[in-house]
Amino acid sequence: MLFRIGTRQSPLALAQAELAKDALAAAFPQHVFELKKFVTQGDKKLTWSLEKNGGKGLFTSELEAALIAGEIDIAVHSGKDLPTQISAGTAVAGCLPRAPANDVLVIRDGVNIPTRIATGSPRRRAQAKKLFPNAEFCELRGNVQSRLQKIAGGEIADATFLAAAGLKRLGIEFFPGLNFCPLAVDEMVPAAAQGAIALQTRERDADFFAAACCAETTHAFCVERAFLEALGEGCHTAFAVHLARERLLVFREDIGFASFATTFPREQKEIVEAVAKTLSQIFAPQK
Repeated sequence: MLFRIGTRQSPLALAQAELAKDALAAAFPQHVFELKKFVTQGDKKLTWSLEKNGGKGLFTSELEAALIAGEIDIAVHSGKDLPTQISAGTAVAGCLPRAPANDVLVIRDGVNIPTRIATGSPRRRAQAKKLFPNAEFCELRGNVQSRLQKIAGGEIADATFLAAAGLKRLGIEFFPGLNFCPLAVDEMVPAAAQGAIALQTRERDADFFAAACCAETTHAFCVERAFLEALGEGCHTAFAVHLARERLLVFREDIGFASFATTFPREQKEIVEAVAKTLSQIFAPQK
């Protein structure tokens, strides 16, 4: 049987889709998988400020619509781009094994402490202010290659932040004129589901395609997204949460950084209840 995999056509999205295709082919060698490429609104609106104008579904809605219409059978998403509320009749079958979830400070050669940092992420900006309190900030969008070129050329700023997972999947370890400085997850807490590749399917197919997914990554994905949903947060707010085995890291601009040892159940309903309890412990003293 032929299954069609929907993906954005940016270099990083295609690299992730190829990883998904390989995982699916390994899990289901009797079937054939092919890629179908889409251009999303997020790819078209490169001057659009996600923070000011919103960005929910900008990188995913076209793939979801194709999934519902039967044009594709699987949609591949960066986990952090997928809204917590997905289209009715669809489900996340699971995630591929997570790549390193941390961020990387990309800084121009000769610059020790950046004075102007380009990032469109409120999460990164809020945490970067603690690392570089005297820095100014501006927005930067585009694919990874174009961002690197702009920072190396000094066009916009002398530094930016990129996800380690994206650099790894693109095979970028070096770029002329730039230095890559990995940040630990407790220096800059990652976005929820950062480093995870999510496979969205029609609801009736989710259990079938789950066989190609990583249970541990899928569990962390569900827990981190439950925090987003409980708080009404999204990737365009200064909130971060990361589950690393039995250690939970949380950052929000108004309360700062929190870290503690904890475990979460596997069932979704129980995850939601555990997240609510955890939030009451974190935020109640701040009220």
